[in-house]
Amino acid sequence: MKISVNSGSFGEIPEEYRRYQTAAIAVLPIPYDGTSTWMKGADRGPQALLDASVNLELYDIETDSEVFKHGISTLDPVPCPDEPEKMVHAVYERAISIIDDGKFIVGLGGEHSISVGLVRAMAKNFPNLSVLQFDAHADTRNEYNGSRYNHACVMSRIGEICPYVQVGIRSMDISELKTLSPDRTFFAHEIMKGRNVTREMLKILTDDVYITIDLDVLDPSIMPSTGTPEPGGLNWYELMNILESVTRTKNVVGMDVAELLPNPANKAPDFVAAKLVYRILSMLFSR
Repeated sequence: MKISVNSGSFGEIPEEYRRYQTAAIAVLPIPYDGTSTWMKGADRGPQALLDASVNLELYDIETDSEVFKHGISTLDPVPCPDEPEKMVHAVYERAISIIDDGKFIVGLGGEHSISVGLVRAMAKNFPNLSVLQFDAHADTRNEYNGSRYNHACVMSRIGEICPYVQVGIRSMDISELKTLSPDRTFFAHEIMKGRNVTREMLKILTDDVYITIDLDVLDPSIMPSTGTPEPGGLNWYELMNILESVTRTKNVVGMDVAELLPNPANKAPDFVAAKLVYRILSMLFSR
């Protein structure tokens, strides 16, 4: 499959570091919002994140690095069919081509259902894969609103592919208790009360890890721009500390950031999302 490179880019980086052929990192926008059940608009999230990213300082203080020098190529968005199952397949097909080219994929959602296609592609190349989910919601319904690929079912579909660990959960339906694994679920209130998430989590995850971040894992005080905000979320440094431990000890093979619902009156959350992507990449590529 021929890969089309976006005329825009993640970050205001020199042209020589945007070329797909030589870039280590491929940013893949996936503007899909077909199954959201409250506030709509996550399909505008990828472009809002990219727009905000041009304001990033490209030097990362904590890692003393400039990750953009590894090359960050921003690709054309995935054309997303309305039907969620077809969308998942379209994402899978694009992701397989990028992985075959040896790139590290950063998926930009869109609603959280976009993660299924990405994880499916990763699992084909990494048979010992596990997924680390940061989220306010369990998202383990088997079916919702007539679809098994609804955003509320994303972790059920991922669980059919590989094992996963959930961090930051603070909202779920009682029906989801049936599939809940207490050893693999780290509730937000437990984290706030001092549960040692990092130590327990690292014991469970496999060596190869895919990270999926629903931005509503963050508290609405710093991330109000999501379709389903929940109070009591993680703060910036709580999330950074967990991510730092994972990126230091595991082979992180890909990632996505989903559920940004941009608000034209408040662009700060768009920048938070862009900074999150750049910080994780800085952690990974400075190792």
